[in-house]
Amino acid sequence: MSEEIKGYVHSLESFGSVDGPGVRYVIFLSGCAMRCQFCHNPDTWKMGEGQQYTPSQLLKQALRYKNYWGNKGGITVSGGEPLLQIDFLIEFFRLAKAEGVHTTLDTSANPYTEKEPFYSKWLELMKYTDLVLLDIKQIDEEEHIKLTGQSNKNILAMARKLSDMGKPMWIRHVLVPGGSDKDEYLHRLADFIHTLKTVERVEVLPYHTLGVFKWEQLGIPYPLEGVRPPSEERINNAREILGAI
Repeated sequence: MSEEIKGYVHSLESFGSVDGPGVRYVIFLSGCAMRCQFCHNPDTWKMGEGQQYTPSQLLKQALRYKNYWGNKGGITVSGGEPLLQIDFLIEFFRLAKAEGVHTTLDTSANPYTEKEPFYSKWLELMKYTDLVLLDIKQIDEEEHIKLTGQSNKNILAMARKLSDMGKPMWIRHVLVPGGSDKDEYLHRLADFIHTLKTVERVEVLPYHTLGVFKWEQLGIPYPLEGVRPPSEERINNAREILGAI
């Protein structure tokens, strides 16, 4: 089975230190349906692009670095949006767990639905997932649609489901001046996070412009032209409200 499924990988990072606990091998899968205005990797949006791997091929490559992971590290699969390649991901994480590897899923949860066949596959994936890094871009529904082109209802539903099933998660929130950094939205997000039982950590990710050149290379107009990164004051304010590190 593992030799039949193939996944599209955008890029690999051998020694990741910000995508989960410890030192991690980070796999960025291709494909994403969201169009976040602040996205610093628009080159990951297209499905079916990148280097093809079978789960066993990719795991073999990752395990070359296992000695560096220690007790806390492991593998993180990010994107793009990894849940768009859920069949590949299930088999990859299954094989990783068989090797005793700590598995982390970094997701925006945009593909999440409780309709079949996705939901049963998602439940299967969770059997092999130790930690979920959940990106909540914006707590307000209308503002989320403006910011990403997509609803956040299913994203918040997945957060609740992870909490109910006892799955550890880290919440990540990109702080965009003039948008998600408004106190009203930060307090609403904090209230939502407080309803979740398994949040181990909250991270505030300050908006930056390091990926603007990729938009230019792809010939896509950058929607946040002129927006500057948040000040230290606003970053600290968000961290305090959200109880972030």
